[in-house]
Amino acid sequence: MTVDSSMSSGYCSLDEELEDCFFTAKTTFFRNAQSKHAPKSVCKAVEEPRRPPTLQEIKQKIDSYNTREKNCLGMKLSEDGTYTGFIKVHLKLRRPVTVPAGIRPQSIYDAIKEVNLAATTDKRTSFYLPLDAIKQLHISSTTTVSEVIQGLLKKFMVVDNPQKFALFKRTHKDGQVLFQKLSIADCPLYLRLLAGPDTDVLSFVLKENETGEVEWDAFSIPELQNFLTILEKEEQDKIQQVQKKYNKFRQKLEEALRESQGKPG
Repeated sequence: MTVDSSMSSGYCSLDEELEDCFFTAKTTFFRNAQSKHAPKSVCKAVEEPRRPPTLQEIKQKIDSYNTREKNCLGMKLSEDGTYTGFIKVHLKLRRPVTVPAGIRPQSIYDAIKEVNLAATTDKRTSFYLPLDAIKQLHISSTTTVSEVIQGLLKKFMVVDNPQKFALFKRTHKDGQVLFQKLSIADCPLYLRLLAGPDTDVLSFVLKENETGEVEWDAFSIPELQNFLTILEKEEQDKIQQVQKKYNKFRQKLEEALRESQGKPG
């Protein structure tokens, strides 16, 4: 599997979610109160697997796919019935990832020889990946979701457990954005073939794997300490926002009282 990249940095606005959840480095603590905003996306269970297509059906679908692909990123069918092609993965990670500290950038030699730079040091640090970064992957029809996730983490030299991440397919229906979490055994290129080359019809998104339960034993002591530091900072930020909000209310009430007292009775 080969990787090409195009990245665009950005910042995620938490204004709409601030009243309902607190973000930490590895987990999110949600309140029970319902959000005052309507949900922007809907999560659905993955559909049941369909009957495997025949070789003739695959050939027809690939021919149809390639006639609609305008960026020279068509699929190629092999004699054994497997095929190769490209997918793009949007990275939407809200929390920092763990990477080796003090590692030089990967060279072409490292990529060709598959040198694991992360194994050359035990020092670790955390940072945020650019929001909405896009990675283009060249994979085969047998490449699984698990292999795609591992390939992405390796490209960024992320040393976090791959099980902390999940690959979703994003579709649009009736004005809604639908996210479906893919099984680690699913094959993204097959889904790409079925949907066609239009990324507005289907796209892939890498996100944190929200399982509902946090396996704290999987984290090291420095990671846990880092989470506490981030949580304390978020707590202070929240306190300051609440204080600012009620100070503004107090000022308005005091102004109203002064105006009412100045009026003749």
